[in-house]
Amino acid sequence: MRSTDTNQENGTPGRSRRAVVRGAALLALVGAAGLTGCGLFEDEPDPAPDLITPLIAGALELAARYDAAVAIAPELAERLRPIAEAHRAHAAELARVTRTALPTLTAVTPAATAAVSPGSGSAQRRAAVLHGLREAEQAGRDAARTACAEAPAEQAALLGSIAAARATHLEILR
Repeated sequence: MRSTDTNQENGTPGRSRRAVVRGAALLALVGAAGLTGCGLFEDEPDPAPDLITPLIAGALELAARYDAAVAIAPELAERLRPIAEAHRAHAAELARVTRTALPTLTAVTPAATAAVSPGSGSAQRRAAVLHGLREAEQAGRDAARTACAEAPAEQAALLGSIAAARATHLEILR
């Protein structure tokens, strides 16, 4: 047998202290490398940003804007109420997917319709209401598009369909 296979103190067969210490050091290095690779010693990753909660609130705010617009320009009701309902449906589906309760909005006086007084001329009032809704709808479409691009695959299809619906709403508002 080789000398490394004998105990140095009494010459009996076995491992030397040096061989045992080397083996333990090697096991410690391999173990630490393995644990580092599994993420045990790494900082917690940042949580994924919540992309859907702002869209839920945004959809409800858009629905409230449409309701306020109908109150100011009732002649647009047939055109605007289906869009308001679509926004409510989007908010409900987003809440269902995220298993959250729909927030309740307090009295909303949307900026898009607040500047229009009910006494304004019909054509002027209608143009101002539609302009405000288009701006709000564009912002909503952009938010949905951004969320779709950043969302995990299981949410991207829903967010993409909401962005597409908002683009369609813009066409209706022309």
